[in-house]
Amino acid sequence: MVRSEQVHKSFGLVPVLNGIDLTVRHGEVFCLVGPSGSGKSTFLRCINHLEKINAGRLYVDGQLVGYRQKGDKLYEMKEREVAFQRRDIGMVFQRFNLFPHMTALENVMEAPIQVKGERKADARARAEEMLTRVGLADRMKNYPAQLSGGQQQRVAIARALAMEPKLMLFDEPTSALDPELVGEVLDVMRGLAEEGMTMIVVTHEMGFAREVGDSLVFMDGGVVVESGHPREVLTNPRHERTQAFLSKVL
Repeated sequence: MVRSEQVHKSFGLVPVLNGIDLTVRHGEVFCLVGPSGSGKSTFLRCINHLEKINAGRLYVDGQLVGYRQKGDKLYEMKEREVAFQRRDIGMVFQRFNLFPHMTALENVMEAPIQVKGERKADARARAEEMLTRVGLADRMKNYPAQLSGGQQQRVAIARALAMEPKLMLFDEPTSALDPELVGEVLDVMRGLAEEGMTMIVVTHEMGFAREVGDSLVFMDGGVVVESGHPREVLTNPRHERTQAFLSKVL
């Protein structure tokens, strides 16, 4: 589903990604862990071209992301073409980014209507289905200010799912939540994993990575330090840097 080949990204003179090579299979739950500033979130944003890479190649479902290749050269796509690619990639951020003047139902309906041009009735039916799926059937008419953080994040997940994506990206989706609200969001993500959704998850929730993840990558300094099955990496880390990081978070 996702293939990264020697991806580099810098902000000005500051290198953030230094040659990322990795592969995410269809239906896989792929977890990215590491300290703050290691490049995890930046890499996630590169996958849907919210950040432009400086070198390398990124593919989603066999298609080059954000660029068209002619011969040995890459040419950046127009924003309209990039937006078309993004329709198949759902993203859930640390902050919920809901429209405060819209109800939960309206938030979920908006993108299918505006981006896909769906009929309002069809978008409403799917929005109701997605909100029910994330356990918010009784909160559809509530505005974001009337919802808890966990509920708002579940609306954000429903909003991404309403676009019927082939890939879901989660950027530390529980980091802004009170501890007692984390579980309800992780439960929704577990359900998606059981249904076979391909997911890349930047997370500090090591229990989730161990229980649900199929692969885990530890990043630091913009490189992949160690990778493998989550239980193997978390239980028996081989690299000294991975050992030092896990000793502080487990």
